[in-house]
Amino acid sequence: MKGATFAAVLLGASVLTACANTREDVVAPAPPAGPGALVGTVAADRDGDGIVDGYYTADGIYVAFQAPPCPTPPPPPPPPTPRGERG
Repeated sequence: MKGATFAAVLLGASVLTACANTREDVVAPAPPAGPGALVGTVAADRDGDGIVDGYYTADGIYVAFQAPPCPTPPPPPPPPTPRGERG
């Protein structure tokens, strides 16, 4: 009886071993980050207008984008001179 039980356990173990999956799935590497991308962050559109306003870091902190200051407008053109061609 002990021999039959041992044989059944051995047979069951060998059947379960045959069904075991030892193959690891191959995962493709992440694509390279594009220019201006911040690796490890998630883009955030807080006002819902479709334009990214900032990003969330890996620890959940929101960081707003800071735009550079606007350039000063060019000076106005000089006024016309009283000399020159007259209509």
